[in-house]
This record gives sequence, structure tokens and C-alpha cells, in this order.
Amino acid sequence: MIREMKNEDYDRVYALWMSVKGFAMRSIDDSREGVARFLARNPRSSVVAEEDGQIVGAILCGHDGRRGCLYHVCVSSTYRRRGIGTAMVVFAMEALKKEKISKVSLIAFTENDIGNAFWNKIGWTRREDLNYYDFVLNRENIIAFNR
Repeated sequence: MIREMKNEDYDRVYALWMSVKGFAMRSIDDSREGVARFLARNPRSSVVAEEDGQIVGAILCGHDGRRGCLYHVCVSSTYRRRGIGTAMVVFAMEALKKEKISKVSLIAFTENDIGNAFWNKIGWTRREDLNYYDFVLNRENIIAFNR
């Protein structure tokens, strides 16, 4: 079942994130409070996939009024290649369309071979015409990768 993500899903979504090798999370943004803040701002576009009573996939999805963005797209390794990722992306894109958003972007780490293959397979285009820049406002928002 694919449905909107709720605050009550946090513990199970966090457990999913922690189970994905190479997954990167930020100490503040991906905390319970950080995700609740994100969901309050974007209440209808983030998504989870449930099977067998557990959350097996998740996407944080939001927009700024102009462009949508997908974050933390993941499916449990034992549930991959069943169309769950694609179904979640479609759900999120439909939610964005309802909010009159007409373009969506995402960031995939260059070393994320599984993720990059997925995005290519479902028709996303890798941009070669721009540079992506970051500026850290809060140095305490530490990023950590699952090993």
C-alpha cells in the first residue's frame, strides 16, 4: 500500500533509513523534529510504502512553490524490483501536480549505483548543464553515512 507519510511513521521510516547501506542522514534535518517540520510544510507529498505490516519504502517530497524535490528515496533491499519505488515516485509526482508544481528535481550521490540506475530506468535525466552548490548554515547538522 502506498500512502502519505505521517509523523507517526517516523520510527519505522528511521529504521528503514538505518537499514540501507550507504544511506546518508543529517543529525538535525533527519531527526524526529526535523522530519515533523518538513511534513508540516509539505503535508501531502511525502510517501511511504507498507507491506506485511512494515514500512518498506519512503520518500520525503516537498516543494518551494515552484519546483518539487525528492529526498531520501529508498526501498528496503528485500522489497526491491517489485515496482514499489516507481509507485512511490508516481504518488509523490501526482501530489506535486495537484499543487501546481511542474518540475521536480533530486540529488543522487554519484556512488549510489543502485539509485542512479533506478532514476535512469524510469526516465529521469541527469543534468550536465549546471553546478550544484551548498552553503552550510548550521555546522551542527552533521551528515553520517550508514555502513
